[in-house]
Amino acid sequence: MTRPTSRRTVLTAALAAAAAGGAVTSAGPATAAVPGAVAPTAAAPQVDNRFWNTYTDWRCGSGSGTRVVAGRRPGLVISAPTGLRDYTDPHTGTTSSWEYATWTSPVHRSKVPATEVIASWNADAPAGTWIQIELLGTYSDGTDTPWYVMGRWAAGDGDIRRTSVDDQSDGKSSIWTDTFSVDDAASGLRLVSYRLRLTLHRTPGTSLTPTVRRIGAMASDIPDRFTVPATAPGLARELAVPRYSQNVHVGEYPEYDNGGEAWCSPTSSQMIIEYWGRRPTAEDLAWVRPEIADPQVCHAARYTFDYQYEGCGNWPFNAAYAATYKDMSAVVTRLGSLTDLEKLIGAGIPVITSQSFIKEELTGAGYGTSGHLMTVIGFTAEGDVVANDPASPSNEAVRRVYRRREWENIWLRTKRYDATGRVRGGTGGVCYVYFPAAPTAAQSRVLKELGIL
Repeated sequence: MTRPTSRRTVLTAALAAAAAGGAVTSAGPATAAVPGAVAPTAAAPQVDNRFWNTYTDWRCGSGSGTRVVAGRRPGLVISAPTGLRDYTDPHTGTTSSWEYATWTSPVHRSKVPATEVIASWNADAPAGTWIQIELLGTYSDGTDTPWYVMGRWAAGDGDIRRTSVDDQSDGKSSIWTDTFSVDDAASGLRLVSYRLRLTLHRTPGTSLTPTVRRIGAMASDIPDRFTVPATAPGLARELAVPRYSQNVHVGEYPEYDNGGEAWCSPTSSQMIIEYWGRRPTAEDLAWVRPEIADPQVCHAARYTFDYQYEGCGNWPFNAAYAATYKDMSAVVTRLGSLTDLEKLIGAGIPVITSQSFIKEELTGAGYGTSGHLMTVIGFTAEGDVVANDPASPSNEAVRRVYRRREWENIWLRTKRYDATGRVRGGTGGVCYVYFPAAPTAAQSRVLKELGIL
C-alpha cells in the first residue's frame, strides 16, 4: 500500500473536499458502497489513449539529433547529439554534463477534452543514458501550458536518480507526481490537445544511446461519482499468475519507502512480469542480501523508486520498469468497467488496478487504504473478482476473491468517504496493462478495442 499521505492522496482529497464543501457527516461512509447503486453514465467517451510506437509514428514526429531504428520493434535513438547540457541531480547534488538529442510528437487532439493526462513510455536505457519526458498542451480557452516535465527516467540508479518534478503549475493546471491535472475541473476548462517531447541523454564522447520503443499518454475526463453502474458477469476464467506478498518484505531496504510495507505497486508489477516469463537474472539480483526470500520483489522496488515522490508508486515508472524486460510493452491507462477488464482476462492479460477504500467496503480484505495496487487475475463463475492482493501476510495468502459489486465500485469511483465521513478521492479506473511486444491475434484485438494498441 502507498503511504497514507502520498501526494496523489493529498491532491484527490483536497479536490473532492473542495467540491463537496468539506466534511460530510450526514451520509457517512456506508453510502459509498450501496449494493447495486448506479450513477448516470456519460454518452461521450471518457478516456483517450495515444501511443507512438511504429516506424511511421516516429517518422511523423520532429527530431533533432535522433533517428528511427527500423525492425520488428522500431525505436528512437540518438544519431548525432545536438548539444551538451549540465544537469544537477537534486537528490545527490552531483552536476554532470550530458550530450542530448530531442524528438517531439505531432500535436494530438484528444477525443476527450481532458482534466487529467498521464504519460507512459517504454525504453531501453543502458548505464550512461537516461531520458526526459515533457508535455505541452493547449486548453479549451486557446492558451497553452508550459512544457511540463512528466518524468526524468533511468533504468538504473548509477547515473541519475529517476525522479518526478514537483512545483510545476501555471495557475490553470499542475503536475502531481505523474499526473497532469486541471486545477479547477468545475470551471469547464479542459486540455484539448497536447504534444510530447523526448530528450535522450548520454555520456559525452560515447556512442551510447537510449532506445525509446513507445511513448504516449492517457487523457481522461472522469465525472465525479461515488458509485458506478453495476455490470453483469461475463467471464469465468483464472490466469496462473505468481503470488508475492509485499508484507513478507516489511523492514527490508527501508531506503525504498519503508521496505515492503509500501511495495504494493512493484510487488504487483513483479507478479505480472513473471507471468509473462520474464525475471531479473542472478547478476541483477546480486545486490540483494542472500537471506531474503523473493529478492526480485526488492529489485522491482529499487528500480521503480521515485526519489522525489519518495515511493515506489509512480505509475509510469512501474510501467517503464516492466518494459525493460525483453519484448515487453506496458502502458498506464483507465478502463471503464469490469466488462473491459474481463475482455483482457479473456485474452490472457492480467491487469494491475489502483483503488482506495475503508475496511468495511471490501469484504475479506481485512484492511483499509488510501491507495493500493493489486493484480486482477480472473473471475469466478459468479462474476466475483479473483485478485492477487500483495497486502497479504504470506505468498500463500495472496490469492483473494472479492465481491464483484464492492470491488467494481471502489476501483471505478472518483469520490469516496473515509472512516471519519470526510470526502476523499478515488482513482477512477486507473490500471497498468503489461503485454508482450508481439501479442497474439486475440490479444491484439482486445488491446485495439480498448485503445491501447
